[in-house]
Amino acid sequence: MNPIETVKMAFKAIWGNKVRSFLTMLGVIIGVMSVTVLMAIGQGTTSSVTDSISSMGTNMISVTIQTRRFGFGMNKSSRSSSAKGTVILKAEDVLALKDNEYIQYVSPTVSGSLTVKAGSTNTTASIMGVYPDYANIVSTELASGRYIIDADVENRSAVCVIGPDLAEDLFGNTNVVGNTLHVNGRMFKIVGVLDGTSSTLVLPFTLAQRMLESTSITSFYVAATDSTMVSAAQTAVESFLYKKYQDDSTYSIMNQEEMLAAMEETAGTLSLMLGGIAGISLLVGGIGIMNIMLVSVTERTREIGIRKAIGAKRRNILLQFLIESVVLSGMGGLLGLLLGYGLMHLLESYMGMSVTASAGVAQLARGFSMFVGVVFGLYPANKASKLKPIDALHYS
Repeated sequence: MNPIETVKMAFKAIWGNKVRSFLTMLGVIIGVMSVTVLMAIGQGTTSSVTDSISSMGTNMISVTIQTRRFGFGMNKSSRSSSAKGTVILKAEDVLALKDNEYIQYVSPTVSGSLTVKAGSTNTTASIMGVYPDYANIVSTELASGRYIIDADVENRSAVCVIGPDLAEDLFGNTNVVGNTLHVNGRMFKIVGVLDGTSSTLVLPFTLAQRMLESTSITSFYVAATDSTMVSAAQTAVESFLYKKYQDDSTYSIMNQEEMLAAMEETAGTLSLMLGGIAGISLLVGGIGIMNIMLVSVTERTREIGIRKAIGAKRRNILLQFLIESVVLSGMGGLLGLLLGYGLMHLLESYMGMSVTASAGVAQLARGFSMFVGVVFGLYPANKASKLKPIDALHYS
């Protein structure tokens, strides 16, 4: 029998059961759509975070100090003895790192949450206390106004730089330089507005430290003189901290390259997990295809017997049912891709989500859907091809 006739018969069988064929494809459609959308969300989020980290430059080093809390499970004398052994890291200690030839900028930081109010609107906002160098370390850009300056830190000036999202929440617009707001009841003048998207309120370090009741430095940032000096600058920071604490488990140091590597590794794991979860839908769709094809073989037993009786070979029967299975999974994969791209467009346009449509992911999803069609269609097709003409003709 002509292979073209076999293909025509396969398409005719699919078209003759349109509703059943669509329901069979539905599992593959949902599976491919899920794989495409979830992987796009994972890749988009990864790209957004890595771009954000990369935009800070390649010469940044971040330090986190592990704080120890005393009081629970200790008597008074034990707490007193432990407290005496606690090392307090002060701002002037950290700022002395600027004397190192490999280090260009240093900024201790303090962060927390406080109540912010403007007019009748109030909210709990993320507060960050910094030195002026922080803007250079993380490549901060302003939409308007100025950043924190040395005089603000020295005088504990009640000034702040506001994130645009927070400005929108409090004032309804971002043109707020010169306006005032209250932080925990204290009035602050807005001197600058950050660019991009942010809900942070930036204050002079010394004033933020007092308002957040923080007595010791728990984090600070350093910028090497250039990207080739990062290792030397990190060694200098490690030496400084070890002299201070005599215990390298007390602090953690990470540079930009390490941050990016850790982020990419985490994101890769997340993408694989999301893809695996979505891939389960494709397997379920494949099982659905196999189930329907087995039913189809049973329903068309007499048809198979007649075709074999008039000269159809085993390979013709096998090819017909295999084509039906592959067409169902292939069409399901194509529809799933189209719906996936449509859903991605909606998520990006109306929900502001970061998605990255990858051609590789789309091809993988399509290829896997075709693979599912072959694997799960092979058994029913093989079963149909093995039917004996005499048994098939007597089937009722």
